[in-house]
Amino acid sequence: MPDVAPPEAVKERFLLSLEAFDALLAALRSDGWRLMGPTVRDGAIDHAELRGREDLPRGMTEVQVAGAYRLARREDGAFFGYAVGPRSWKHLLFPPKTRLFRAHRQEEGFQVEPEPTEPPPRLALIGARSCDLHAISVQDRTFLEGPYEDPDYAARRERLFVVAVNCGQAGGTCFCVSMRTGPRATFGFDVALTELLEGGHRFLAEPGSERGAALLARVGAIPAQEPDTRAADAAVERTAQSMGRVMDTTDIKGLLYRNQEHPRWDNVSERCLGCTNCTLVCPTCFCATVEDTTDLLGGVAERWRRWDSCFTLDHSYLHGGSVRHALRSRYRQWLTHKVASWWDQFGTSGCVGCGRCITWCPVGIDITEEVAAIRATEGARPGA
Repeated sequence: MPDVAPPEAVKERFLLSLEAFDALLAALRSDGWRLMGPTVRDGAIDHAELRGREDLPRGMTEVQVAGAYRLARREDGAFFGYAVGPRSWKHLLFPPKTRLFRAHRQEEGFQVEPEPTEPPPRLALIGARSCDLHAISVQDRTFLEGPYEDPDYAARRERLFVVAVNCGQAGGTCFCVSMRTGPRATFGFDVALTELLEGGHRFLAEPGSERGAALLARVGAIPAQEPDTRAADAAVERTAQSMGRVMDTTDIKGLLYRNQEHPRWDNVSERCLGCTNCTLVCPTCFCATVEDTTDLLGGVAERWRRWDSCFTLDHSYLHGGSVRHALRSRYRQWLTHKVASWWDQFGTSGCVGCGRCITWCPVGIDITEEVAAIRATEGARPGA
């Protein structure tokens, strides 16, 4: 069933004109928030710093299929008339490369120079989608709720203001309804917007925190009337009914645990390039490695944490060689961890149904298709 909150579950909703929306962005900037949101860059809708409404991808949408992505024009002038771009918000909370320390050679040895403790910038995420809010929640379990808290992630996470946008259009590779992660944002935001186009361009706004409610009052939001709330609910419901993909999650953990030797793993390994695109665009993947560097004279050493992927041969390297030397085992590890063993570790799925791994796979490998193929032929064995 679509993960759409019923209208009666929403306590209060307001209406924002385009002028009030401008005022909302301006108020955030004046309060010291750096606006980060969608804009057209390098042939895609990507997250970057915004000056205001003029930087949003107005009148643009995306066409996404397995292995392909392109921009297309809309005729209605929507600011958020797309699904998800290639990058989630992960790179802002868990940067691709982070220096852990720097050391200088002294006569008595190396002197470690601690990393600066200046707080990260205060970021206002504009246009966060429900699937990505669920992904942030998943990463919270990894970096904040385990036995060790990651201080860099914690500092960045604390300094966020989230303006979510309920999806008015499903992407060609979206399946958030199957994962119960959208298309309506139900948590993790300060303000949630639904863009309305018919009868005048405007936004329905829902506060999700006290500071979100205060901001809406400050910019002149007015109580929404029934026609607007009904139109907003209908828009989200249409999106829920038009997903580009479906994944049957019934006993999915048991399904993959029971089929570790299924021949489908050989089938997918013949197509997989091991390029790591799926893990780089995934909003929940958190694999990292540690890299030590020195200058040419050996006087300065640095240790960096950088993104890694379970698709790289060295990621599972132990003394004597890699544990997962074949692409078959590396793809199986990724998919099984994502939708099965993640439940054992974190009590949730590691997949939020955003579809990025499908769109940005160069050969169009489709995670929903792979799960369906295993389910359809469960119990099959090589040579059977």
